[in-house]
Amino acid sequence: MVKSTVKKHKALKVILIVLAVMVVLCIGGFFIAATHTQIVVGFLQKIADNGKPLNSYEPLNEPQNGLKENGQYLISEIEYANDYPNSFLDIIYPDENREADRPTLFYFHGGGFFAGSKNMGDPLAANEATALIDDLCAAGYNIVNVDYALVPDEHFPVPLIQANQAFSFIMEHSEEYHLNMDKVILMGSSAGAIISCQMGTVITAPEYAELLGISPVLAPEQVCAIVADDAPLDYESFTLACKFLVGNYVKGSIFLNKDELNRYDCIPHMTSDYPPSIMLGSEYRYDMNEMHEKLDALGVRNELVDPYAEKGEEKPHCFVANERTDATAKDAFDRVLAFLEANT
Repeated sequence: MVKSTVKKHKALKVILIVLAVMVVLCIGGFFIAATHTQIVVGFLQKIADNGKPLNSYEPLNEPQNGLKENGQYLISEIEYANDYPNSFLDIIYPDENREADRPTLFYFHGGGFFAGSKNMGDPLAANEATALIDDLCAAGYNIVNVDYALVPDEHFPVPLIQANQAFSFIMEHSEEYHLNMDKVILMGSSAGAIISCQMGTVITAPEYAELLGISPVLAPEQVCAIVADDAPLDYESFTLACKFLVGNYVKGSIFLNKDELNRYDCIPHMTSDYPPSIMLGSEYRYDMNEMHEKLDALGVRNELVDPYAEKGEEKPHCFVANERTDATAKDAFDRVLAFLEANT
C-alpha cells in the first residue's frame, strides 16, 4: 500500500513537472512571438504569397494606358518616387474624357501593412476593393490608387511619407494628368484608412506633422473630405490579433510605449481644421465612434455609418466593399457618395 502511494505521488509529481514545463514553454513562446511579431506576420505573408515580391522597386504589372473593359480610362504603374519600394500609383478616370474637371480621390488599400496592393485590394476585407474603386470612379471621381511599402522592409511612418510623396508628384504633374488638386479626397480601407486618417491629421495639425517628421505638401483647404473605412486607430482597444499586425508595423512588438502610442493614434491630435469626414465602422466600430465623438467635439462636419448601432447588424471588416451585392453595404456606399457630393 505504501509503495503504491509513493508511486502515485511520483507519477503526480512527474505530471505536474511536465505541465509546468509546458506552461513555461507556452508563456516563453508567446513572449518571443509578442516581442518578435514578424515571426507570426511572416508566416501570414507566406500563406498569402501570390508569387510576386512584397516590396519591389519595379512595377509588378505591365503599365497600361487606355480604356478598361468597363469604359474607364486607366494609366497604371506610374512611379511617384524612388526612395522606398512599391512607390507606384494608378490613375483611373470615369471615361476617356480625361480633361473634365472632377474631384481627385486618393485611395490607399488595406492589408494590415503586410499584404495587399493597389491591384488586388485588401485580402482582409469582406471583398476585394477593386470593385469599390471602379464604382467610386463611375460616380464622377478621378481616382489616384496609391501603393506603398510593406513590412518587414519598411515600418511606420514610411507609408505616410510615401503618401506625401504621391501628393507631391500629382501636384507637380496635375496639368499633365488633368487632376484637380484643390478638391482632394483621402480614402482608405483598413490599413489604408489608417493612412488616410493619419495624413488628414498631418495636413491639419502641425504638431503631429512635426512629431512624425513629415512636412505636408497639401494645405488643409485642399482636402475636402476623408473617408475612413473601418480604421483601427485606438491601439489600447485592439484585439491581440490586431496588436500583432499594427504592433509589428510600428516597432516589431505588441508592446508599444507611451511615445509610440502617441505617434500612432492620431485621434487625440485632431484639430478643428480636420477635413470633413465620414467613417464606416464594423469590426473597428469602437475606433470609428471615438473619431466621430472627437470630431463632434471639435465642431468638424462628420458622419458615422455604423450598421450595428443603427440596425443591430454585425457586418464584416470593410463591409462597404460588398456594395454591389449587400443592401446595407449599398446604403453605406450611397451615404459616402452623398457626403462627398456635399463637401466637394
